[in-house]
Amino acid sequence: HRSTFSHYTAQFTITVKDVLSYHHTIIIITMKFATSALALVAMTAPAVLAFAPPSFGRPGTSVHSTAVETPTYTFPKSEEIFAEAQTLMPGGVSSPVRAFKSVGGNPIVFDRVKGAYAWDVDENKFIDYVGTWGPAILGHADDDVLKAVGETMAKGTSFGAPCPLENELAKMVIDAVPSVDMVRFTNSGTEACMGMIRLVRAFTGREKVIKFEGCYHGHADSFLVQAGSGVATLGLPDSPGVPPAATAATYCAPYNDLDAVKAIFEENKDEIAAIILEPIVGNSGFIKPDKAFLEGLRTLSSDNGALLVFDEVMTGFRVAYGGAQSYFGVTPDVTTMGKVIGGGLPVGAYGGRKDIMETVAPAGPMYQAGTLSGNPLAMTAGIETMKKLREPGVYDELERKAKKLVEGIVEAAKKHGQPICGDYAGGMFGWYFVDGPVKNFAEAAKGDSEKFGKWHRMMLERGVYLAPSMYEAGFMSMSHTDEDIEKTIAIADEVLSQM
Repeated sequence: HRSTFSHYTAQFTITVKDVLSYHHTIIIITMKFATSALALVAMTAPAVLAFAPPSFGRPGTSVHSTAVETPTYTFPKSEEIFAEAQTLMPGGVSSPVRAFKSVGGNPIVFDRVKGAYAWDVDENKFIDYVGTWGPAILGHADDDVLKAVGETMAKGTSFGAPCPLENELAKMVIDAVPSVDMVRFTNSGTEACMGMIRLVRAFTGREKVIKFEGCYHGHADSFLVQAGSGVATLGLPDSPGVPPAATAATYCAPYNDLDAVKAIFEENKDEIAAIILEPIVGNSGFIKPDKAFLEGLRTLSSDNGALLVFDEVMTGFRVAYGGAQSYFGVTPDVTTMGKVIGGGLPVGAYGGRKDIMETVAPAGPMYQAGTLSGNPLAMTAGIETMKKLREPGVYDELERKAKKLVEGIVEAAKKHGQPICGDYAGGMFGWYFVDGPVKNFAEAAKGDSEKFGKWHRMMLERGVYLAPSMYEAGFMSMSHTDEDIEKTIAIADEVLSQM
């Protein structure tokens, strides 16, 4: 409601924007007035507030007097459920980063999701930028995906036998991803990476591999060396229980450092099976590679008889329809995938050149298997998701929205004197509370973790759900609206003004 009043020399505008969600109201009041208007402000304020519902939220919420007066959430039911969960599961969770250890406080417990939003068990509504850690690129619980999965479910949830849906999704992956001539489906990204490392060693007859500091390739023993993500979040350099022999053939180099990779090749001539990396690092926050770095890795691997592997579990179909290899125009020999290709159901895959993939059993001697691999529900969800992703303009729109969000929050932080840098690609983004740019894990680790934890909690209490670690990327969906993004930036501005 907008009303303009004139009283003697006073002119001011009062704008009341009622943003009605399930349980709260935001009121934005902007006033321009001369000194003689004070009496009129006092006189008219009760009438203005009459536009609002009788309460700003449930008991226990508070409203701060800032440019954007945002009610804050409380989480009594989440606290109760999580307290019980800690007696039933290690740390109360099924995956470590969900426990909020690096940001303080306890996690919220979800009840349901739809589109760009999530609701917790306390009926708090959130704008969600985690998107089940990447798969929800269309938005949560897409109606067409749910309908197709329901129709498939009526035929059975798992066959343990070939089905035509595997062929259909395989053809879509092969058509989209430049490096893939054949593909093997698995049940998770970790499982895909386990199959991949066995494959590159079997195909080359070599044992040693090169990975990069801060890149995460699942929790298999060979990869838990300077692995970023959950390991970095918990402050663990590696993991107990991993025998030294399991990582002895894994060499680490700083990301974006081509000279370090050259040195490893020189010291291990004709012994390196593969270079393995995230082509955009999403497990140390969000780190883009220099294109020359990727091109240099392509040349080094070819010149030394090694394979180049892109772990696109996170970036595949997320930054471009053909993945990061399409985004940057650099083609690896082998690619791992997951997340988006399952449309929100458990899935993984690895694929590559035909001569390499024919090493995999039963076509070849390298054994890998899985009871639920290629299950019809995951295949259906993946097919329906990818049908929508291949429509023209999808990734341009995802990147436009990611750019708007990142640039808006960076601008707000700088306005309040906070050091920050951020970046984006397609529907993936991130920022750090440091002066950038950030090019590797060592630079990412300079971020202010205490500040990030405070930022995360204050955003959460105001209805914005971000990844609970400064070492995790964020994700944009097709369901996020410009209004969602603008609201997020306004809330960020409020939070940053108080940090």
